Amino acid sequence: MGTQATPDITATVLTRERAQSHEAEWGDLRWFANAELGNSRDLTVGRCRLKPGMSNPRHLHPNCDEVLVVLKGRIAHTLSGSSEVELGEGDTISIPRNLAHQARNIGDTDAELMIVFSSAHRQVQGE
Repeated sequence: MGTQATPDITATVLTRERAQSHEAEWGDLRWFANAELGNSRDLTVGRCRLKPGMSNPRHLHPNCDEVLVVLKGRIAHTLSGSSEVELGEGDTISIPRNLAHQARNIGDTDAELMIVFSSAHRQVQGE
């Protein structure tokens, strides 16, 4: 019976200063883990902040599923077509690849959303 070598398993720490940020009129995105940052080969993890009354552009992800958790505030999430669902703190929505969607803050304070994608190389297509 032979032995198998176990590859080295290491953890990667990304300090706050190294997270990627993208500012927009509607709010911002902050990326904590993905292939570009070098700390994930399988996932993209981030945070979305939506200003009151604002929405991000309608878009889809052709190469990955998205899971979104509302950490703070209330949003209306519009899915392909005109289907809309309201989400509050602690609510989660799972969005399959290629399904067009858009989040709108329906509260009077910033909404904060944790977002996780099933690929470290998240792709986005706008409509």
